[in-house]
Amino acid sequence: MSVMDADFEAMLQLQAQAAEAQPQPPLDAIPPEMVRAGYRMQRQGQNLNAPKDVETRDLKAAGGAGDVPARLYTPAAAATPSGLLVYFHGGGFVIGDLETHDGHCRRLAAGAGCRVLAVDYRLAPEHPFPAGHDDALAATKWAFEHAVELGTDPTRIAVGGDSAGGNLAASVALDLVGDAKRRLVFQLLLYPGIWPDQETQSRKDLDGPVLTRAALDWFEKLLAAVGHPHAERAMLGNRDLTGAPPALVVTAGFDPLQDEGRDYAERLSAAGVKASLVHYPTLVHDFYIMGDVSPAVPKAAAETAAALKAALG
Repeated sequence: MSVMDADFEAMLQLQAQAAEAQPQPPLDAIPPEMVRAGYRMQRQGQNLNAPKDVETRDLKAAGGAGDVPARLYTPAAAATPSGLLVYFHGGGFVIGDLETHDGHCRRLAAGAGCRVLAVDYRLAPEHPFPAGHDDALAATKWAFEHAVELGTDPTRIAVGGDSAGGNLAASVALDLVGDAKRRLVFQLLLYPGIWPDQETQSRKDLDGPVLTRAALDWFEKLLAAVGHPHAERAMLGNRDLTGAPPALVVTAGFDPLQDEGRDYAERLSAAGVKASLVHYPTLVHDFYIMGDVSPAVPKAAAETAAALKAALG
């Protein structure tokens, strides 16, 4: 295994010392809203130096059961119309929001020169599966229908997301295969949770950092997708990938999800889909939203945004 990025290693050492001095109760003992608040505070504090020359507009997009909040990012250099990335944040379907991923969406928008529509889909356990997946699909359809007022070109729309958001993006991309009115041109899957049927080696080997087994179990329990009649919308291990849009899959070396991301890229390629895999061996899960921790993050974000720019034309 590679050596971890030194700045992330230092951050994790400080966190471990703090946890030793003040041990935290297990996740099951903390109300989800408190976990969300802690995550929001931490990630916002680690991503303060994202581009400022990006205009933001909060709006409402269609969801699966009524409107959901969304935020449109328009970089200063964006043409009108521009391409559009419909983006779903990570957080295990339980935590994360527009604020935790604000800096990350700014970097993507500025680097790709396109508009980004971040969708604040409903979270479990208050809204168990498939609420988030329904919202992601409905919001993407809404973006096609409102492309002109969003300042975007309906022939240049992509979906993307990180971690659980990568699962949502991949799921939406498959749900829209064969929809002649809504042809996605790209999917951006950043350390996606694919939820394979067989436990991968990296899930067996890695308990953290950042994404622990306890957290993965907690997320899975609260989402309550296992055993649902439409569980295949989240558990993508056996989905037919034929006809899916071209993809960029990004994985990190210190991330339990790395093997399922790699395997998904390989499955896409085997299904005849143009799929690229980019692996950052020294980085950890969630790195895109910790932009101030290491110079490696803005560099990786710029490379990802360049790929998005090329895909959206």
